[in-house]
Amino acid sequence: MSRHTRPLHLLLIFTLVLSLAGLEQVLATPRLNIEITGGIEAAQPIAIVPFGTAEGLIPPVDMAAIIGADLARTGRFKPMPTRDMLDMPTTREEVDFRDWSLLGMNNLVIGRVEPDPRGYRVSFTLFDVFRATELASSSLVSTKSGMRQTAHRIADAIYEKLTGQPGVAATRIAYVTSTGSGPDLSVTLRVADADGYNPQTIVSSSEPLMSPAWSPDGQRLAYVSFENKRAAIYIQELSSGRRELVASYPGINGSPAFSPDGTRLAMTLSKDGNPDIYSLNLISRELTRLTDHYAIDTEPSWSPDGQWIIFTSNRGGSPQIYRMAATGGPAERLSREGDYNARASYAPDGRSIVMVTRVNGAFRIGLLDLARGVMRLLSRGDLDESPSFAPNGALIIYATLHEGRGVLATTSVEGGISQRLTQDSGQVREPAWSPLRR
Repeated sequence: MSRHTRPLHLLLIFTLVLSLAGLEQVLATPRLNIEITGGIEAAQPIAIVPFGTAEGLIPPVDMAAIIGADLARTGRFKPMPTRDMLDMPTTREEVDFRDWSLLGMNNLVIGRVEPDPRGYRVSFTLFDVFRATELASSSLVSTKSGMRQTAHRIADAIYEKLTGQPGVAATRIAYVTSTGSGPDLSVTLRVADADGYNPQTIVSSSEPLMSPAWSPDGQRLAYVSFENKRAAIYIQELSSGRRELVASYPGINGSPAFSPDGTRLAMTLSKDGNPDIYSLNLISRELTRLTDHYAIDTEPSWSPDGQWIIFTSNRGGSPQIYRMAATGGPAERLSREGDYNARASYAPDGRSIVMVTRVNGAFRIGLLDLARGVMRLLSRGDLDESPSFAPNGALIIYATLHEGRGVLATTSVEGGISQRLTQDSGQVREPAWSPLRR
């Protein structure tokens, strides 16, 4: 092995070791528990009044509690405890803005849940307390099983109205869990709501699973499986469970990434020698080699406009981030700081990229401003990896260690907001944030 290929071989081995690590076997599908570990001191006070209901109607969930929790997790809002509310209006006529102003609330949310032939009709209204004006209102129909998702959609509508950014409460997160070791190893690829509820197992295996990647419509996941003792790339439809084998060549089959229009899948293959970047047309099945270098090229990721692909390569002697046209061609080095930069992906606006960077022997999450060429650290752990942007670009989820266990964490791009996502048992890693749900 040449000195040029050794660092990236170590990277590939490092990734595999992480996927093989595990703890004791569990029988149920635990949900992710979210702990807010940091927020913004100037979070906006907001009151979400418990929703009114038709007489005798008992909704399956507490809509106001879910909306409040969603807004609190953004770090930008501080919901008022229900016990501190002077009254609980459910209609515009019942609102006394003077009371809410005296309580220091900037905004107020009221709502009602009514019966509907399809399940429930949920209405809400958002007010500006100091101006005593209505900012937004809507009515949504929901089934019993969809009530949590309806609450998330309302939280997102409130968040967008008050911040100008899309909310992500109604999105989902894909992640890999592992329990046990050796012959008792159990690995699953799961999808859960952004608040950790409704976890669903997409695939289970006694071999490693890694690199989940969402399709742009949020309906499919690409991932790498070692279930047949060798790496292979699959695409799986979430609604039906139907999956398709798309790459099972000799050697490495890894790092799948959908193009923004969903018609192509970038990946790393070593079928022709060293690991290189390839693009598979998902319609014609034509496979195109995009890099052809003696070094290791891996971990491709598309720009939001589909014109560029960034990837990890050690062609300069150490793992660094490079950019090339999506059709292939010359590559430009983007990362300049440090001797290890890998696993990069674009922000939704294309102005920055997030990556794993090594700082004094610790692996941290870094954000590179592409216009200024300046790197800013976003995490403080010793082994932080697999960063993924939320679809609104405000948050990043990544894998890290907490008390010796693999967990997930989120941090805001602007700083100040942080959370930790854990399970009661087992390791959690390889997170991927879904696109916005429309």
